[in-house]
Amino acid sequence: MSLMEQIQKDMYAAMKAGEKEKASALRTVVAKLKDKQIEKRDALTEDEEIKALRLLEKQRKESVEQYKNAGRDELAASEQAEADLIKTYLPQMMDESAIRAIVEEIVADVGAESMSDIGKVMPEVMKRGAGQIDGKQAQAILRELLG
Repeated sequence: MSLMEQIQKDMYAAMKAGEKEKASALRTVVAKLKDKQIEKRDALTEDEEIKALRLLEKQRKESVEQYKNAGRDELAASEQAEADLIKTYLPQMMDESAIRAIVEEIVADVGAESMSDIGKVMPEVMKRGAGQIDGKQAQAILRELLG
């Protein structure tokens, strides 16, 4: 069962159970996945579904920050709940030690020595991470190693 099918199934279950917030959030996710599918004019691969879900989660986290800065805690809580819900459908992210190992390996392979080499290292880190690496965390580790 694809991620989209699982999300649709969960959305229908939430609708039947009367969980309006969950059903609404899942409806938004399904709509975004369908948009991507229409844009591609073919079924999405699992990697493409995961990439779209990561984007949605990232957008929700950014909204949480903006709402908190504006003093809108109720909206921040709503967005955080949606981000947490989306996160349940995503594969586990690598922990810091695994990310550090990959970054160190790539720095050695590429021969990166200064901050100007970040552009050479980061694309390779993200490629090897296969969607399981937090880019901000990897970049922070890289800056620490090169700085």
